[in-house]
Amino acid sequence: MSDSTKMSMVRHPLFRPLAALAILLLIDLLLIPGFFHIEIKDGHLYGSLIDIANRAAPLALAAIGMTLVIATRGIDISVGAVVAISGTVASMLIGGTMVMNNGVPEYVANTPMVWALGAAMGAALLCGAWNGVLVAGLGLQPIVATLILMVAGRGLAQLLTDGQIVTVYYEPFFFLGSGYLFGLPFSLYIVAAVFVVTFLLMRKTALGLFIQSVGINPVAARLAGLKTATLIFFVYLFCSACAGLSGLMISANIKSADANNAGLLLELDAILAVTLGGTSLAGGKFSLAGSVIGALIIQTLTYTIYSLGLPPEVNMVVKSVVVFLVCISQSAEFKNMWRRVFPARSKGVAA
Repeated sequence: MSDSTKMSMVRHPLFRPLAALAILLLIDLLLIPGFFHIEIKDGHLYGSLIDIANRAAPLALAAIGMTLVIATRGIDISVGAVVAISGTVASMLIGGTMVMNNGVPEYVANTPMVWALGAAMGAALLCGAWNGVLVAGLGLQPIVATLILMVAGRGLAQLLTDGQIVTVYYEPFFFLGSGYLFGLPFSLYIVAAVFVVTFLLMRKTALGLFIQSVGINPVAARLAGLKTATLIFFVYLFCSACAGLSGLMISANIKSADANNAGLLLELDAILAVTLGGTSLAGGKFSLAGSVIGALIIQTLTYTIYSLGLPPEVNMVVKSVVVFLVCISQSAEFKNMWRRVFPARSKGVAA
């Protein structure tokens, strides 16, 4: 392999997140017995890798939506509240009532599942529209605008449930979070579908270029004729839609709606996943594949810490260190200092 080929690989946007994931997997291989062991039970694949991918699915969905928001120089810290609202609406409408079917007791949904899921996604889209209007229409700072929904949204979900856990008994609903299809968790298919659709929209249409232009220079984009307000409104709508799907997946997995804890701090993990994947916090540059890899990194890190018997608080400390390193690596002052100290490597850092 030539030096130019090696250099191009190192400069690839996905090199760093893939390298970080590979290092974590290597640590797991050395310290956790049977980490890579996968077996088939009842026609389903089971193992640590499958479990990590399945548990990372809700975060990956939230990260995909957050990627477009950050690409426009925005931020959405209401993702966790939208997750709580979506799961609460779906769980309350579906519920489950026991009936006798030919002498056999079974649970039926209080509301047809299609309508319940539609209502939950509708509630999520309303949340996104609220954020979009505040940011794109009224010009509020994104962190302030979404902070309103972060607080009020979870409070609304708690009011709907009276602060109690709402249990769901309708089994078809559980398939969204814990079902299997062709041996793999169904949640992975949902993430794959959302990722493919989003990727095609961003790479095969002008939408991705427009979003990138808004993130690089919103004033110039507006003067060039782009409807920047419409684009910003769209990304917040899309982010909440992804969070709504995450909420359905989480509620289906735990078979209930927990407005107090569902999606708690998920927005912070989503932001971390996006930045780990190579998306610039300054806007413009973004990577959907990198965000999904970032979600896998976070879940693998969590799994590793728990498997090694370390206190859960260690996970928070490690995440804080990672956030610090990511922010430092994207700092212009740090890059200038690096160029002065290591002039021969400046091109690699700039890339």
